[in-house]
Amino acid sequence: MAQRTATIGSKAGLHARPAAVFAEAAGSQSVPVTIAKADDPEETFDASSILGLMGIGAEYGHEVVLTAEGDGAEEALDALVEVLETEQDG
Repeated sequence: MAQRTATIGSKAGLHARPAAVFAEAAGSQSVPVTIAKADDPEETFDASSILGLMGIGAEYGHEVVLTAEGDGAEEALDALVEVLETEQDG
């Protein structure tokens, strides 16, 4: 199982447009990915679900934990960390 910690880089947090951009990126990966707030890693959500992402309530500067398993998991998480840590317009 691969795991990465990322810091939310969008000033809007993980809401609206940034959540949609991230959900699309997560859904395009070859492996399923889950996301959780770093301070509550037991409550995980499907990273490709916009509602799940918005339910986390992650704001700018919060840390989240991404988890994936299977062939390509490491590469998938590396790509998704980059999306999370980048400012998204919107």
